[in-house]
Amino acid sequence: MPQNDTFELLRECSSGIKMGIDSINELLPDVKDDKLRRILEECRSTHERLGEESQRLLKRWGEPDREPHPIAKGMSWLKTNVKMAAKPSDKTAAGLLTDGCNMGIKSLNGYVNEFERADPEVVKLTKQLIRSEEKLLADVREYL
Repeated sequence: MPQNDTFELLRECSSGIKMGIDSINELLPDVKDDKLRRILEECRSTHERLGEESQRLLKRWGEPDREPHPIAKGMSWLKTNVKMAAKPSDKTAAGLLTDGCNMGIKSLNGYVNEFERADPEVVKLTKQLIRSEEKLLADVREYL
């Protein structure tokens, strides 16, 4: 089992989890609808659980963690804050979440394919994250 594929997929997964949590935390203060707030809190809780699992695996493999790329993180922060300042609404938040989920799903599926020889446990974790993003995407549609 090639360790490089495992390490790369695990680091990308961990980075994606952090981006998701950061995005949810950015949006939660501006969310007005209680149901949407619960959806985001549930998703954040799932991401936190997956984050703990990714940290456990990183430690087991003796691999350092990877923070999200600073430019990606900065661009996400900027886009969120500009759009929410211009039009603060649950619809805007749902649109931003939809964009983020679509990007995450696309990236993570690409990484699963690229790092095809990764450890099955890491692939399973990544697929759980993809399913969480897909669920959030479906759950926020009614707010678009």
